[in-house]
Amino acid sequence: MRYNLQRPETVESIFYMYRATKNPMYREWGWKIFEAFEKHTRVDAGYASIDNVLSPENPGHRDKMETFYLAETLKYLYLLFSDDADLLPLDRYVMNTEAHPLPVYDS
Repeated sequence: MRYNLQRPETVESIFYMYRATKNPMYREWGWKIFEAFEKHTRVDAGYASIDNVLSPENPGHRDKMETFYLAETLKYLYLLFSDDADLLPLDRYVMNTEAHPLPVYDS
């Protein structure tokens, strides 16, 4: 598989690992991913999935920006670099599969 659809699962995992451990390594990984998206997927009108990650000079941009890139991938990157004490504390919120925060209620 050579394509990259800018899916959120890796960044989501990095976000949860950072929140659980506070290890700055996870933020470093997230930043490298963000920089790679900026360098390789940015096009004039936004961001495009790419066909061939093995060819960084000519990745073959697709004529499509996936909706989950903005709605999920970038949201998890934003949360990764936010002050976790103030923004969506994970003891009071849970994320659904589309990165929507849902409050945790006492039973």
